[in-house]
Amino acid sequence: MLIFKIVHAAEWRAVARDGFYAGSSKDRADGFLHFSTSGQVPGTLQKHYSGMTDLILVCVDAERLGPALKFEPARDGSLFPHLYGTLALSAVEWSRALERDPSGAFRLPAELDAARR
Repeated sequence: MLIFKIVHAAEWRAVARDGFYAGSSKDRADGFLHFSTSGQVPGTLQKHYSGMTDLILVCVDAERLGPALKFEPARDGSLFPHLYGTLALSAVEWSRALERDPSGAFRLPAELDAARR
């Protein structure tokens, strides 16, 4: 199963140097890294990143995360993947810059569509 993390580009650049991602300030405050399934990515972008730019979508192989990955309910009852630990670069399948179309909507990578199938 593939899961997805939306990361600010500046934070993601440090991963190449460090070999892992420790999360955003929100992740660290909550005690886990917030992920989305492929179907949840559009809603997560709209709800939490609507006015932001310079974002990266990171695709992660959930099986490589082991028992530190938990699917937990959000306020609406939907199950979201949460990682209790750091994200090792070795678990990452790919990462892509999130671009916008002329109307300002996010253009999602074709690989995300393939993950939904």
